[in-house]
Amino acid sequence: MIKNSTLPATTYAKIDELLRIGSSAVAKAQEDSRRKGVPNVYSINGRLYYETPTGELSTSDPYVGRQKGPKQNDRVDRE
Repeated sequence: MIKNSTLPATTYAKIDELLRIGSSAVAKAQEDSRRKGVPNVYSINGRLYYETPTGELSTSDPYVGRQKGPKQNDRVDRE
């Protein structure tokens, strides 16, 4: 704990709880992406890294050259 802190111990306990909940949610989302074959993407020092199926990080975008769906502003006609 930080000496001379003006925050009460209960505040630090709540921060710890929120960090634990957030970390758990992120870990679950990452695992879900891995199961679906979607690479997790990380920004490290402003540079994008893509997680490969082996768990390694790569700067190569796995989506380059793949056909993309319609853009958000493109109109999709439905019958």
